[in-house]
Amino acid sequence: MGRFTIRQEIQCGQDTFWKLFFDRQFNEKLYREGLGYPDFTIVQQTDTESGTVRKVTAMPKYELPGPVAKLLGSNYRYSEEGSFNPATKAWTWKHIPSSMADKLLIKGTVRIEPLDNGNVTRIIEVTLEAKIFGVGGLIESSFEKQMREESDRSATFTHKWLQSGGLT
Repeated sequence: MGRFTIRQEIQCGQDTFWKLFFDRQFNEKLYREGLGYPDFTIVQQTDTESGTVRKVTAMPKYELPGPVAKLLGSNYRYSEEGSFNPATKAWTWKHIPSSMADKLLIKGTVRIEPLDNGNVTRIIEVTLEAKIFGVGGLIESSFEKQMREESDRSATFTHKWLQSGGLT
């Protein structure tokens, strides 16, 4: 099982970060244009007193090694189920892959910490487990690489979005 943490400065304050995180238009643009996903759909997003629940379906544009791509199939997709707890200010999520769902565990949390300059540090903690003999480690390292690259592109896209007068 692999665990890793991604920490990045996002150039906005706490309130703006969470507004963007739950903004439908921003997410559509981020995933389709910023990350190049052929498909990204917010299936459900519900706000209640106890927090926000969101379900999405997505087809990521991953560059995976041959054996991993072959195992997962050319049309790899996932559903994401997540919830935001306003008390802890943390988003907890889980991916349900379209293939090998019984052998792949991909879950994590997103939280932020304020910085002295008015920005925030986005902290993404991920747990990855691929129970597939012979290629489990390769799958885990491949997904980690893709998630780190996506996170970098997401931070850049967010900065450009905000600079262009997006949600403030």
